[in-house]
Amino acid sequence: MATLSFILGIIGNVISLLVFVSPIKTFWEVMKKKSTENYKGEPYIMTLLSTSLWTLYGAIKPDGLLVMTVNGSGAILQLIYVTLFLVYAPKENKVKTAKLVVVVDVVVLGAVIATTLLAIHGTKRLIFVGILCTGLTIGMYAAPLSVMRRVIKTKSVEYMPFLLSFFLFLNAGVWSAYAVLVKDIYIGVANASGFVLGSAQLILYVMYMNKSVSIEAIKKEESSGDTVRGGIKMNPLPEGV
Repeated sequence: MATLSFILGIIGNVISLLVFVSPIKTFWEVMKKKSTENYKGEPYIMTLLSTSLWTLYGAIKPDGLLVMTVNGSGAILQLIYVTLFLVYAPKENKVKTAKLVVVVDVVVLGAVIATTLLAIHGTKRLIFVGILCTGLTIGMYAAPLSVMRRVIKTKSVEYMPFLLSFFLFLNAGVWSAYAVLVKDIYIGVANASGFVLGSAQLILYVMYMNKSVSIEAIKKEESSGDTVRGGIKMNPLPEGV
């Protein structure tokens, strides 16, 4: 009979994969337009590093199969996204992005793997990789803080997609519970921080979603008014009427 931790791990795999495949629509549009336009490549580059390190962590951790499989799948998807970004990025961004890929996903990742396998032995390997994974994951979960500040400042959730925030919150919650059951401090700390920040995002969404609707309605009303005024200005009544 499957243990609760295994069931949670499977659920976590499914949710994580849903998060990983969420950019497919974006890159489908990129391929159709043959341009990345204003999209930034940094999130995909950093996620490739993160998923690769977690794959390494799962590979050296006893009973780390579920961690390795989901992050291995994520790393493959991120590699595809990064490749597509490099193919379709404007010339001015292509070189800059390529340099970042080399530094982050080749040099840094290669150095970590080499250090882990050649210079560190025994349980210290897991500690070394676990600390790196935890720090990187916390940093990535904290990345939306700028978006949260923007939501508070503008009182609009326009730039904070609900579904993505919800799935990140759910994903962090499931993996936090999994970490408690398997007693994994690195997975636990990393995802507990994500759970807290995800909760904060959802709270902000609930607080400002109605205000966003009101603001949007005002904008539409103003736009409609401008159209009417423009119509009057462009089509004046005949003189003498």
